[in-house]
Amino acid sequence: MQHTHSHSHAPPSTRALRYSLAATFAYVLITLFAGIRAHSLALLSEAGHNVTDLLALLLSWVAVFIQTRPPNATKTFGYHRAGVLAAFINALSLVAIAFYIVYEALLRMRNPVPVHAHIMIWVALIGVVMNGTISWVLFRAAHDVNIRSAFIHQLGDTLSTAAVIVGGWIILWTGRTWIDPALSIGIACLILWSSFGIIRETLNILLEGAPQGLSAERISAILRTIEGVRDVHDVHVWSIGSDMHALACHVRIDDTTLSESQGILRQVTQMLSTTYNIEHTTIQLENVNCEVDHGCVVPIATAHRHAQAKSSR
Repeated sequence: MQHTHSHSHAPPSTRALRYSLAATFAYVLITLFAGIRAHSLALLSEAGHNVTDLLALLLSWVAVFIQTRPPNATKTFGYHRAGVLAAFINALSLVAIAFYIVYEALLRMRNPVPVHAHIMIWVALIGVVMNGTISWVLFRAAHDVNIRSAFIHQLGDTLSTAAVIVGGWIILWTGRTWIDPALSIGIACLILWSSFGIIRETLNILLEGAPQGLSAERISAILRTIEGVRDVHDVHVWSIGSDMHALACHVRIDDTTLSESQGILRQVTQMLSTTYNIEHTTIQLENVNCEVDHGCVVPIATAHRHAQAKSSR
């Protein structure tokens, strides 16, 4: 059996998150003040959305710090899932705020309020520049789902703020104030769309589903092409963190010497590393068929015939 480990993941840039936190906090204050002055639900929705972004960025920053801590006796895989949990919570918070925006927009449509379009446009212009810059900074540091969720937050902000500019011009030229709550509903839909993808990905990791693009059947078929491998079964592949995958499987080989089985083992781990970027593996070599009972269990009577090799890479 072989266990291979890799914990040399470079953490995302905390500088990018700190910059994003400071800029987002300043913009929240601007949009809140301007939304009240302009009586614009779209701007107030942007302020509320950016509050969740502020919390999301703060949560991501804390998660980056936590997930870089080394493994210990009780957290043997380390804290890689801290970032996954942060992304999951961020996405749930966005879903909640999106439904609240829709609720407020429907109320505003029933009771229209005059909107100061000039203030909407100027504040939205500031938001496009700020959110666009933050999106670019986070995009360059988006190595895992945690930072990527923060990036999607900011990208959604950039697009929704650009929509506020368009809405402001339409209100300015036509006087149709229903455009403001309609834009708010559009922003809410954009928030929901961006959130569900993150929720789906993080739930798959938390439930230890197979990573996207990795199939146990396909991996088994490729490993069977290695010379000396007779069969591959009881394959389990999952994600420890968003960018750290693990695999456990049984590989049946001929009843051979320890040195020959070590050579097969090296080929198996090398193929998993180069083809699928799977560095953490637990591979059991055996030379008999397993009896399957709640998983793959080797018969006790023939257990002494198994060829098992232990090494650490």
